[in-house]
Amino acid sequence: MSKHTRFLLVSLPASISPTNDHDEALTALRSAVTTDYGTVFPFPIPEFKIGTLDALVQQADELAKLDTACEGVVGKVGDSLKTILEGDEEKVSQSKTVNDKPVEQYLKSFHWNKVKYRTDKPLGEVINTFQKEILSIDNQVKDKYNSYNQVKTNLSALQRRQTGNLTTKSLANIVPPDLIIRDSDYLETHLIAVPRTMVKDFLRTYESLAPMVVPRSAVQVAADDEFTLYAVTTFKKHSQDFIHKCRESKWTPRDYKYKEGGKEEENRELEKVGKDEKRLWEQALRLGRTAWGEAVMAWVHVLALRVFVETVLRYGLPLNFVCGLVRTTGKLAKKARASLDVSYSYLGGNAFGRDKKGRVKKDDTSTSADMQAAGHMGDGGDYSAYVCYEFEIR
Repeated sequence: MSKHTRFLLVSLPASISPTNDHDEALTALRSAVTTDYGTVFPFPIPEFKIGTLDALVQQADELAKLDTACEGVVGKVGDSLKTILEGDEEKVSQSKTVNDKPVEQYLKSFHWNKVKYRTDKPLGEVINTFQKEILSIDNQVKDKYNSYNQVKTNLSALQRRQTGNLTTKSLANIVPPDLIIRDSDYLETHLIAVPRTMVKDFLRTYESLAPMVVPRSAVQVAADDEFTLYAVTTFKKHSQDFIHKCRESKWTPRDYKYKEGGKEEENRELEKVGKDEKRLWEQALRLGRTAWGEAVMAWVHVLALRVFVETVLRYGLPLNFVCGLVRTTGKLAKKARASLDVSYSYLGGNAFGRDKKGRVKKDDTSTSADMQAAGHMGDGGDYSAYVCYEFEIR
């Protein structure tokens, strides 16, 4: 689906057709939009159990908030997919399907899922089902991706310890066991990473850096492009003074204690965390794909429910309406709506100010506050004389 694709969900009374025929009404909607501004597809919406007018107005407000929440979750899950696929737009796009269909195909062939979202339940219960589902999707994805990111961070830290320079990397594979003094009450071995440019200064001064440094005890252990690692022996009671003076001289003391089998244990830990990271990556990707599709499905059903509730509030009972999905673009959406305004502004009745051509004025403030409170204003805050919701799935 193109990044610039936008959709309009438009509901109109069947009376826009002289015969009140649904097919003729859909044809009239297509003529109003025109192929210059978009393509219209039928979007069937079932009827639901409705209560009082007050309840409908409250439910319209709840659905507006739920619509925003669904859009937010779809966006967050999409961002998570993008992160785990390292920004590969092609792979991200391939992962975004609904019921194993591309999004646009799902929208064009939309039918209410009566098995998952039962229409024989009161409207309030249906709304509550969506609220619980979208919250559950959000929490599941958040928990799984947090787990994955934690393991990924741990793996990165372990890998840095294998590949970094001598100030950060693990010393288990570098320091010979017999180089470290163990089980002595008085002496202690220190490992110091010295910048290569400061080696001469280190060798010249380390013996006098602190009291009771064992003379000529410095032994080169390893070297890389940046640092040389030395082992130095001091008396324990002056160890902290020696370490402090090393830091002042911009040499890096390494905290290392020899452990029997430490090298093998470190390798096993790296292997284990690597396997955990791979397993959680696969789980997070699988969940992200499923969750994105489920979140989009829930969102589209919520939009359909918004259209239904608003249709009842606008056009009244008995219900006789037609709903169409307009596929357009960001640039053409305004023109499509303007064309619809020209054709169907008369549906607004006499409650709104009009221009010389009889069209509802967009800047009529005399009733806009009341309409906003009643949930009849469009997503951009503009009133339209017909039911219309604009959305974009990214």
